[in-house]
Amino acid sequence: MTLPALPEENFQRVLCVVAHPDDMEYGTSAAVARWTARGIEVGYLLLTRGEAGMPNPPEETARLRVAEQSAACDAVGVSRLTVLEHPDGVLVYGLDLRRDICREIRRFKPDVVLGASYEIETPYGFDQADHRAAGLATLDALRDAGNRWVFPEQVDEEGLTPHSVRWYIVPTLAATATHSVDVTGEPLRRGVASLEAHAAYLAALPDHPAPAEFIPTFAAMSGKAMGVEHAVLFRAHDLMTRPEL
Repeated sequence: MTLPALPEENFQRVLCVVAHPDDMEYGTSAAVARWTARGIEVGYLLLTRGEAGMPNPPEETARLRVAEQSAACDAVGVSRLTVLEHPDGVLVYGLDLRRDICREIRRFKPDVVLGASYEIETPYGFDQADHRAAGLATLDALRDAGNRWVFPEQVDEEGLTPHSVRWYIVPTLAATATHSVDVTGEPLRRGVASLEAHAAYLAALPDHPAPAEFIPTFAAMSGKAMGVEHAVLFRAHDLMTRPEL
């Protein structure tokens, strides 16, 4: 069965919530490049500065990785980049994390939130702890953002208003995907360029393959599920449609 495309013709704003600089760039940013080219506004919320990801001193690493993330955003047309300062490597699921994600949802008012998986085991092995914490906190913050009585100080003191998100999407593989995005051509090229923007970070990883070598390979595997040359796959949840009984 061929996977349907995401209903992006109805998308106006997409908020992507991830733990680290570079988390969006391992294929998903190609979908972002397609969306921004279609006039969809995309914002990135990074929960950490990635300071534990290189052997350099943490503050030096943080400055470098945030700068590389800004260049990666430019490559795919993202102008809204918000970087928080939760500690890299020991990101804690809890009210503080939910509160910060909720605040950005209420500020940006997306109709789509793209989050990370909160599964412990993935096809690539055990997932990193920060990714799991980010994914679960994002899922809970979706409900928080729409409830006026959750984090009410954001409404009463910060002047924000509750906001309910329509779609929650998580990048995934064909076995669990429900929808797909065709990234053939220019979106894929820009997606590759966005990971290449993390040059210093990638250089610090031993034996890391060149982005132009492996991202098109994985996108081609996903493309088979959509019947196109290259694709990015998602598990999508329509939060405003009642499940069929």
